[in-house]
Amino acid sequence: MDRLDSMTVLLAVTDAGSLSAAGRELRMPLPTVSRKVSELEAHLKAQLLIRSTRGFTVTDAGRSYIAACRRIMEDIHEAERAAAGEYIEPRGELVLTTPVVFGRLHMLPVLTEFLKAYPEVSVRLAQGDRLANLAEDHVDLALRIGTLPDSGLISAALGFTRRIVCASPAYLAEHGTPQELQDLSAHRCVSFEYLTGGGTWHFQNEKDGAVVPVRPRLIVNTAEAAIDAAIAGVGLTCVLSYQVEGALRAGLLALVLRRFEPAPIPVSFLYQGQGRMPLKLRALLDFASPRLRARLKKAEAALVAYPKAASSKQPVRKRR
Repeated sequence: MDRLDSMTVLLAVTDAGSLSAAGRELRMPLPTVSRKVSELEAHLKAQLLIRSTRGFTVTDAGRSYIAACRRIMEDIHEAERAAAGEYIEPRGELVLTTPVVFGRLHMLPVLTEFLKAYPEVSVRLAQGDRLANLAEDHVDLALRIGTLPDSGLISAALGFTRRIVCASPAYLAEHGTPQELQDLSAHRCVSFEYLTGGGTWHFQNEKDGAVVPVRPRLIVNTAEAAIDAAIAGVGLTCVLSYQVEGALRAGLLALVLRRFEPAPIPVSFLYQGQGRMPLKLRALLDFASPRLRARLKKAEAALVAYPKAASSKQPVRKRR
């Protein structure tokens, strides 16, 4: 029995949540996955997983052994990185996660410059709005938008973005511009469910937060779809400011309800701090951080410069 191979399979099973999912991840037949776990249990003379038709549960012995396996595999990866020269010069692969739109608009242009400057480093960019677990998903660096929870991870502040409400000038010309939060009840809305949850939008009313119910005509699961629908005149939408910077500059969208905007939302890098930092990660942090800060400052300056009363002269009109 190859113990390291069996440990790798066991970790894949617990991370994937099932033997069949681990088999797909490892491109290994299900019987082989099951056999390797069973061989490991026979070698240890201890049951690690309690299998059932619905999946499995980890035993007490399994939990402690799996934690030890993670430490062993991390030590092996660390030794391999050292042998490969990652602590001598920036080289090797980096795994980076970002939200979808931020990755396309801001991270990808910076990465193309980075790859030109560091030819020995390659990057796997995973764009998605699901928050990855850095340890379990083997992520080197994550870009997060929002307040970070307390954890053993290290963060580096990059700037801020804002939650804003906007609509096309044509929509506002036809339906009027909302002046107060209660005016939203008379408007058509497009909700980006990841940010707003669909049925409520968040605002800042004087010193207190305000949660305002809306009746969306359209609910979408990507910011791009919400923005495209708003540009097409479907209704008001609530998105993050960096997502619509280009549309605002082009006059395709106009901001409304500026005085009710919530507090700015932090944008940060997040990474693990255990052990020595590979030079490839340090290189990316040093290269990308100032460039992203500059991009976020530019977006914030454009938002601040946008006239707060740009479209406030038209009162809201009752829906016909």
